[in-house]
Amino acid sequence: MRALADFMTRPDDGGGVTLAFSGPMVVSSLGLLDRRLRELDETVSTIDLCDVEAMDTVGAWTVHRLSQETGAKIINCRAEAERLIGALGKSDTNTADIRPERLPLIERVPDNVGTVISGLGEGFVQVLGFLGQMVMAMGNLVRHPSQVRGKALVHQMELVGVNALPIIGLMSFLVGVVIAQQGAVQLRQFGAEIYTVNLVGRLTLRELGILMTAIMVAGRSGSAFSAQLGTMKLTEEVDAMRTIGVGPMEALVLPRILATMLMMPLLGIYSSAIGIIGGAFLSSLTLGIPFLTFLSRIQEVVPLHDVWVGLLKAPVFGLIVALSGCYQGMQVKANAEEVGTRTTSAVVMAIFMVIVLDAFFAVFFTEIGWG
Repeated sequence: MRALADFMTRPDDGGGVTLAFSGPMVVSSLGLLDRRLRELDETVSTIDLCDVEAMDTVGAWTVHRLSQETGAKIINCRAEAERLIGALGKSDTNTADIRPERLPLIERVPDNVGTVISGLGEGFVQVLGFLGQMVMAMGNLVRHPSQVRGKALVHQMELVGVNALPIIGLMSFLVGVVIAQQGAVQLRQFGAEIYTVNLVGRLTLRELGILMTAIMVAGRSGSAFSAQLGTMKLTEEVDAMRTIGVGPMEALVLPRILATMLMMPLLGIYSSAIGIIGGAFLSSLTLGIPFLTFLSRIQEVVPLHDVWVGLLKAPVFGLIVALSGCYQGMQVKANAEEVGTRTTSAVVMAIFMVIVLDAFFAVFFTEIGWG
């Protein structure tokens, strides 16, 4: 059996006791020694380490703590143990302030605001740099079409578009139902329930169809892009690709961005169509407007430029969503926790930019007469 550390007490001339340790005072042999020391009710004046065979940091900390608490003198200490105990004494932080010093409130608030603004500026520059790398990689593919990764593009189109059809369809149907129900309630006050068709058609095709689709794709695919690329950065797969001469931008980023830009218009049309069907379904149940009549009325009241507005916004929203996810994923450097942080940042960044751009498009198209 492995020898365990132990101690014994013997009276000394000063009225206290000498605590004599024996055996190896290492983490694997201390056992219940610390508990017995805490239960000791005698006054310890001297600590004798003559019979200690070996000592590690845990054993040195035990002796040092006991000496600090009782004021006992350490004797017969070997050179190695003495160096350990001395090092622990120099690094003792029991009297240190556990709270970091904080600036006064009047200085702390401007300091934090400045830090945030500075971080936003640096982040904007980094995003522009990433966008420039993407444009250069796309130009390289235009010059060398044989380097286009068709299988990767088709795979990402399936993940972004085909696999998202059920959730986007369900969401769009319910949004159409809600718009029709709430619109009918308000229009009923003016005896204009028939204009529920106009409300559902124009709002779905022009705004909510593509906007809600972009938000869903940001939460679903944008977060996936960030998590996938971030994990590849942590496992050094991206560095390995560079080592063998494969550009991560061409192999990983561009297929995801192109797939999102290509699928977003199709998903937007699909979402708008399902939203209109949802509005027609509710109208046939509660407003007395036949289902087919509602659909035929849509063709009469919705101008064609509303459809073009949604189609023109779709690829821009797709670029923003995919760019946010890929950029945040490629910024992962430190640890696995940063993957989660960057994934959250990707979704927040994408949704924020999509809503800001949607507001810009609303003003722009109104000014050019497509309002």
